This record gives sequence, structure tokens and C-alpha cells, in this order.
Amino acid sequence: MNRRVFAFLAAFGATSIYALNHTIAKGLMPTYIKPFGFIFMRVVGAFILFWGLSLFRKSDPIEKKDWPKIMLASLFGASINMLSFFKGLELSTPINSAVLVTITPICTLVLSAILLKEPITKNKTLGIALGLIGALGLVVFGNELRSDAPNIRLGNTLFIVNALSYGAYLVLTRSLVQKYHPFTLLKWLFTFSLMINFPITIGDFLDIQWSTLPSWSYATIAFVVVGVTFLTYLFNAFAMTELKASTIGVFTYVQPVMGILFAVLAGKDQFTLTKIVAASLVIGGVYLASKRVRIPSEKKEVS
Repeated sequence: MNRRVFAFLAAFGATSIYALNHTIAKGLMPTYIKPFGFIFMRVVGAFILFWGLSLFRKSDPIEKKDWPKIMLASLFGASINMLSFFKGLELSTPINSAVLVTITPICTLVLSAILLKEPITKNKTLGIALGLIGALGLVVFGNELRSDAPNIRLGNTLFIVNALSYGAYLVLTRSLVQKYHPFTLLKWLFTFSLMINFPITIGDFLDIQWSTLPSWSYATIAFVVVGVTFLTYLFNAFAMTELKASTIGVFTYVQPVMGILFAVLAGKDQFTLTKIVAASLVIGGVYLASKRVRIPSEKKEVS
């Protein structure tokens, strides 16, 4: 099996883990573990695991000019996005999170146009507009009354912050993953993440009453720390070394489908007309924004 096939499997694996996380992590918050307590465990766990892996190979020397970019990537990709997503998941619902995180490719396109001066086609402009309408519609009109979702509008807004932040992370790491081995890049990413997140998250971690946690909660914690943090970042970093960003973006469509189905089958969420319309607009927008347009006269694609 060649590296490209492994890259496809890695991208699919990361998307599948993220899809399940919308419902699984919600099961412990906030009754047993507060959102930032989860983030503390994610960051510390990833820090230990990636530094442990790095011991088995010689670390790539980091060029001086790349340190600021790695620090920014850590801020957006392993701090702001994590904090906003888990806080949003506490306040909102699994289906809302599964829908809204799919605007990440749209955020990446917009940020690439602003920061990297990449052109945006008419298709992409329409896709961005549709996706944003769907996302904003879910924020404005998706305010259900649920005991396990105390502030859905704020939670949905935080999901959008998460998507923007992760989009910035993808733009920042686009060149880094081609230059450095994933173990090297990710061990430093989570080193800076630990420094940033420690003072914000340590309080919620210390508040955890370990003696009252149900036995099944430890499997959930392991899934979030090892699966949602360590494996997804490792899988995505490896996938980016072999696949184009547009190819990886296709897997975005899998996450809401799997996430919504799992949430409904697990009895943790339900469909509403607002969610169906918003999901259709967001997924349709992501499709248009990610679609590659062939120009016959030049026989090349605009991405």
C-alpha cells in the first residue's frame, strides 16, 4: 500500500473521529467535566505523546524564520479552536457543531485570499455566500429550548470562531508540513499550546471530581485525548504531506453526515427544519467553494 493510499485513509480516519466527537464529548459536559478541563487533558496528553514519539527519530532543526509561524499555528490550531469548539459544544448541540465546523474550508479559502493573495472564482464566491448564510441562519434561528444546551446562539457563534481559527491554522501550516516531519512539527505545536492553554484550563481540570466519574467516562476521556487530539492531528499532518488541500477538503462532507447520523441514532439530538435548511446551505456552499473549475483554453484548473 503506497503513501497516497495511506494519506486517504488518514484523512478519512481524522474526519470520522471528529464526527463521533460531537456526540461523545458532549456526554460528559458539563455535568462531569467542564470544557476547559477537557482541553487541559487534550493538550497535556498530546504534548506527552508527540514528544514521546519524537524520541524515536532525529528531530528536524527548525529554521529561525519559522518559529513565529509555528507559534501562531499553535495559537490558532491548538488553542483558540479547541477552546471555542468545546465551550460551544457545552452550550449548543451535536448537530449544530457537526454542521458549522464544515465551514472550515470556506474560512480557509477566504483567509488564503487575504493572506496568500490566492484568487477566488465566481463559484467560490457563491459557495462562500451560501455557506455563510447557512451558518448565520443556524446562529440566528437555531435557538431551541434544551436543558443540555443552555445558550445555543453563543455556542453556534463559538463553532464559527473554531472554524475560522482552524482555517487560519491550515493556511499557516501549509508550507510547514512540507518542510518538517509531523512528529517534529506537532511536538512543538503542542509545546506552545501547553504554555498558552495551561493558565486558562488548569482551574477546570482541578475541579474534576474523579471519584464521582462513571466508569464509562474514562473511555470517553481516552477517545478525546488519544483519538480527537493525538490521532487527528497526526493523521491530518500526514495527509497534508501527500494530498492537496482541496482533496482533503472533500472529506469535510463526511463529517456532518456521520456526525448527524451518530447524534440521532444515539438519541442525543434531533432534526429540525432549521437544521436541515442550514445544513443544506452549508454543505452546498462548501461543495461550490471547493469545486475545481477547468479552463478549456488553458487546460488547467483554478483551485
